[in-house]
Amino acid sequence: MLVLSRKKDERIVINNDITIVVVEIRGDKVRLGVEAPKEVPVHRREVYDAISRGEPLDAVPDTQAAEGGDTARSVESSQPAGHQPGDPA
Repeated sequence: MLVLSRKKDERIVINNDITIVVVEIRGDKVRLGVEAPKEVPVHRREVYDAISRGEPLDAVPDTQAAEGGDTARSVESSQPAGHQPGDPA
C-alpha cells in the first residue's frame, strides 16, 4: 500500500486517467473528489460491497446526503461494473 500526505487541492494521479483531489479537510474528515472516465466504476467501499452481495443500494446509508455533500458527477451506480442502465439484467 502506498501511503501519501496531501494538502487541500493537491492531487494524486492513477493510471494516467484517474485523479484523486483533496477537496476539503475538516477536523478528522477529508473530502475527496474522484475524476475518472465514465466507464470506470467508482464507489464508496460500502456501496461496492453491497453491489458485490447483490443488495439493493437503498439499503446502504447515504453518507453524502447526511453530511450535506454534493458531487459534480454521480459516481455511484446501482449497476455492477460493466452493466449499463437499460441493459437487460
